[in-house]
Order: sequence, then C-alpha cells, then structure tokens
Amino acid sequence: MTRVLISGAGIGGLALAQALRQGDVDAVVYEQDPTPRTRNQGYRIHIDANGNAALRACLPPEVLDRVRDTSGVNGDLVATFTQRLERVFAQEFPGIPASELSNVDRDTFRRGLLTGLDGRVVFGRTVSSYQWTDSGRVRVEFAGGGTDEGDLLVGADGVGSAVRRQLVPDSGPRDLGLRCVYGRMPIDAETEPLIPADFRRGFCWVAGDNGIGVGFAPVRYRDHPGGYLMIALVTTPERVGADLHQTAIDATSSWDPRIRTLIAYGDSTSFFPITLRAGTRFDPWPPGPVTLLGDAVHTMPPAGGVGANTALQDAETLAAELLSDKDLLSAVAAYERVMLPRGFDTVENSVRMIGQLTGR
Repeated sequence: MTRVLISGAGIGGLALAQALRQGDVDAVVYEQDPTPRTRNQGYRIHIDANGNAALRACLPPEVLDRVRDTSGVNGDLVATFTQRLERVFAQEFPGIPASELSNVDRDTFRRGLLTGLDGRVVFGRTVSSYQWTDSGRVRVEFAGGGTDEGDLLVGADGVGSAVRRQLVPDSGPRDLGLRCVYGRMPIDAETEPLIPADFRRGFCWVAGDNGIGVGFAPVRYRDHPGGYLMIALVTTPERVGADLHQTAIDATSSWDPRIRTLIAYGDSTSFFPITLRAGTRFDPWPPGPVTLLGDAVHTMPPAGGVGANTALQDAETLAAELLSDKDLLSAVAAYERVMLPRGFDTVENSVRMIGQLTGR
C-alpha cells in the first residue's frame, strides 16, 4: 500500500487526505498546531466553482454534507465603493443553488474537513526536514525529534514551508509591500441595522486614498443563528500600529461615518495582521518522492479569494493522479505539470487584482 506523508493540516492538506482515504492509500497528516482549535483566526473564505468541484471530488458525501451545512449563507454580490460609499462597480450572482458553497468560516471549514480523519492527523508534530532513502522512499524528521517514512512527502505547510525551502531553495515568496489587518464585527440585534444593504449581500471593497482599502463580507451560518462581518484593511507596513483595531479605526477616520461605525463595533480581540506575499514562478524541480501543494509552492495574496480554491484544485489533481494506474513518480510528475503553471498563472492574476484595488 502506498504511504503518503502530508506536512500541514490546512485546507489543501486535509482535502488531499480525505480524497486519498477513499482509495488504497495510507495517508497521514502532520500538523505543527498542538490542537485543531489552537488558532481561532476565523475569517471568511470565498469558495468558487473550481473550489466546489474540487470539494465534490475530494470529500466523501458525509463530509461534503457537513462542510456545506456549516458554511455561510450564499451571497450574490461583489462590489466596490469610494470611501464616501458611492458605488463604483457591482456584479451580481443570482440564483446560486443551496447545494453550492460561496463562503465558509476558515476555522469551521477546517473542523469540517477533519471529519472522519481520526488517527490520520497528528497534531503537535512539525516536519522540519526530509531525506531520500536508498530504497527511493522519503524519511521526514520532526522538530523536537522523531522520524517517519513514506513513499511520498507532500509539503502543504503554507507560506513558510520547510519542505519548499529544502526542495527548491531560494524560491520563497516575495513581499508585496502591503499588510492586511483582519478583524470581525459580530452580527447581532445591535449591529445588524448598522450594516449597509450591499454589505449584507457579499464582498464589498471600499477604496480610500494612498492605496488604503477595506474589504467587508458577511458570514451568516446556515446551521445556527448569528455570524460576523469580516473586516479586512489593506495598508502599508508603516501604518500598522501595535493596536490593530485602532489601526483600522485611524485608517478610516475621514471616511463615511457608516464605515467608521462598522469598524468601531469590531471585536478588538479578533484583529490580526498578515504580510501580503506572492509566489515567484520558478523552474520545475527534479522528479522524486517529494512535492508541494497550495501556498507552500504558489503563495497567493488574498485578492479574488482564489488561494483556498487553488489549494483545493491542487488536492483534487494530485489525488486523481495518485489514485490512477500510473506508477508513483509518473503520477507526481503529471500533477506537477498541471499544478505549477496553473498555480503561478493564478498568482499573477491575483497580484494584478491587488494592484487594481490599491493603485500600486
């Protein structure tokens, strides 16, 4: 039986594990987080047609049902506004069937993807390096000691991937010179009336001066009342202070009062920053029992909501190749021939969108 070691229990790694467990493949996922609930940085992830197709291909019916039932109520609008809340652009998506997902909460989505993977996901284990064995297999070493061995190692360990650093040195993502400060405003009886009508329908981008902008999008859970409005401030590094909530308030101090109110009602404990990075196209590495998936290879800036969907496509493509009649290395090579150009084309489109949104 083929044994696949997956480094990283993010969206792509878990979708791959779900797909492989339906075939004759022994897959184990190693995740550095000590528990599934270590990071509570939940925010809204857009799921597009490609992501939906990948989920249908990767997930057993009962897991797909759970992921769908715990997702957000579908929206039907993407729009942009000036800081005075003048609508500049709008695109509507009417009639999205309830069977399709359009948005999920990251933490809830991850827990859904863990369904049925008991014993296949090991938390508190960080893959720090690997080596090929004389038999052509791959042995991983863990931070803090210990090893495991398999036929294939999949680096799904995100932007700081240790697997990528060893497999393709000097190929790390570039800093786009922007920071994103994410936060959430709880939606309840007090805050619901404060949300502009368009903001209730989907993702809305408000463009300010000097490249600053804020995205807003709701998550309203299908399976229980409540939810939140995601707040995503994009700004430059020098404008990010120690108090992230205050940073967002200050950045929008001269904007329409309705915008300032939404940010002021945000949960101050929910704000966290990320550096906007983008993968740089590079030549394929020599074929072998190690490959990459998702942000570990083609790090995606959060424009257009394509990062998670591209990782899901990677999982779908790799699983299909591994479960085919090809030998292992031929299957991995076939995956990489599709994944690399597709991923980097998507990165470049996302970077262009960032430029359009911020004027940079």
